[in-house]
Amino acid sequence: MTSSPADAPVIGRVQAIALRSSPRTMPRAVSAAQAIAGLGLADDRHADALSPRQVLLAGAPAYARHGLAPHTLRENLLLDVDTSTFASGTLLRVGRDAVLRLTFACEACGYLDARQPGIAAAIGRARGMLARVVHGGAIAAGDPVAMLPTILPAWDDDWRTRVAAILALVPPGMVVDYRHLARLAGVQTVYCRAFPRLARSLGFGHAAVAMASQPQLPRWQGHELFDEPFDEPFHASGGPGR
Repeated sequence: MTSSPADAPVIGRVQAIALRSSPRTMPRAVSAAQAIAGLGLADDRHADALSPRQVLLAGAPAYARHGLAPHTLRENLLLDVDTSTFASGTLLRVGRDAVLRLTFACEACGYLDARQPGIAAAIGRARGMLARVVHGGAIAAGDPVAMLPTILPAWDDDWRTRVAAILALVPPGMVVDYRHLARLAGVQTVYCRAFPRLARSLGFGHAAVAMASQPQLPRWQGHELFDEPFDEPFHASGGPGR
């Protein structure tokens, strides 16, 4: 891509925005949301500085193709484009200021089948794309979505590959507990059951432990995973962002 940030191509628009304040609440449609750099969307349950899944983007074409009821995919931002074509590491400017770093495709889990039997297998990667907020700003329904020319390092869609990459970064003499590892890798805590065997098979059995195990060893928090190498976002009108 040869375009500069000032003339980054618009690839679509935000059709709708939804937030969830807790796991027990249904998505709440809103006309606008505030993206907070390094955290996620204000008032949303997935706002977490140490998570690769702060924001979920889904495409209206997936809803139309599969005849889904509104909010079935639990997305934060519904775009008018097919998100299954998005690549990890891509930077999207949403509205005038907000910039999202795409991380990996959201897995089509059993939750979807509970809403519509068989949809998890049918929808595949069109479930949506996860992202982190690397530059904050207001996002409103109708805002343009532009693809910036910078490409950052990709995250793998396979959770095992992500876990392996994270464990390889744990400093000598430190450990990460299984629950925190799930948080960093962007998977549900039920995956913790598979971590001991996986860590041993990868040669990192010493780096991952149960929460109460080896309390004498310092816990690695993994902040460096999210040191976004991008700090000059651009406004839609051109020029460096504030």
